[in-house]
Amino acid sequence: MTTADRRLTEPARALAAPRPTKPAPDRAGRGDRRTARSGRRRRRAVALLYLLPALLPYTLFSVLPMLHTAYLSFFDWDGVTLPSFVGLDNYRRIGTDPQLRAAAWHAGALILFFSVLPICVGLVAAAIVSRRAGRRGTGLVRTVLFLPQVIPLVAVGILWRWVYAEDGILNQGLRAVGLGGFADAWLGSFTWALPAVGLIGTWVVSGLCMVLFLSGTQRIDQEIYEAARMDGAGPVREFWSITVPLLRPEFAVALSITVIAALSSFDLIYITTGGGPGNSTVVPGILIYRLAFGGGAVGVASALAIVLTAVISVAVLVINRLSREAP
Repeated sequence: MTTADRRLTEPARALAAPRPTKPAPDRAGRGDRRTARSGRRRRRAVALLYLLPALLPYTLFSVLPMLHTAYLSFFDWDGVTLPSFVGLDNYRRIGTDPQLRAAAWHAGALILFFSVLPICVGLVAAAIVSRRAGRRGTGLVRTVLFLPQVIPLVAVGILWRWVYAEDGILNQGLRAVGLGGFADAWLGSFTWALPAVGLIGTWVVSGLCMVLFLSGTQRIDQEIYEAARMDGAGPVREFWSITVPLLRPEFAVALSITVIAALSSFDLIYITTGGGPGNSTVVPGILIYRLAFGGGAVGVASALAIVLTAVISVAVLVINRLSREAP
């Protein structure tokens, strides 16, 4: 074969030679997506296995009782006889009963004592303790302020009943300084019973807020404070311009915990006043207990419990949303 013949046949051979096949782009993409999805499923399955030991008791002791409570809220039942279905009548009663509205008002008022005041006190205490970190006595002060948080609320209620008694420490102190005219049976007063119980909540929760804010101050870069001091900022200016804005996540946690404590309060009020005098300190938790175990109105009590749960959930969701959207 001549050179010219080879040149003529080489293009034909090149055309006849098989070309290497490549996978179609869409098929390769689908395969990658399937692999990613299967990987996510495996990770979720492993995560569920780790959560299972805690998820089972939570379902048994929290989710199922809540569902049963929601079921009972549609019935008129005294806890003994056969229940009768009433639909949404129990929920309509919650909106029209003045006693129920008064309980909701008292729970809202307790937010001031269980949430607003403890956050303010805890924030100031955290600012002072953080500036005195490492000095003698700082650890003792921090322990004393947090101590009420670890004491059972039943013991706290009994302790403060002694303090608020007619011959208790508070009245004795007022008489000792010449203010005996202000002495009163604080927990038996229609005017002062709710604020007196609320101040107990402030005393209990302030230490928790302080610890939350202290943990937040430790993650703030100290160079920010040093730069502010070089610009002439004082302690108050540092507090409002640096500490408070950078503690937004801790504010959200503290506000969520304290609002839940205010709206779901029961044991402290039950031990100190029992909801009295009269109904001046009745809150939804006390009313649920009275309706279910003393008033023979299990259905209404269940409906009130569901409404209270929904209000607390919405409040926490709103707090978390606002904390994320804040600048």
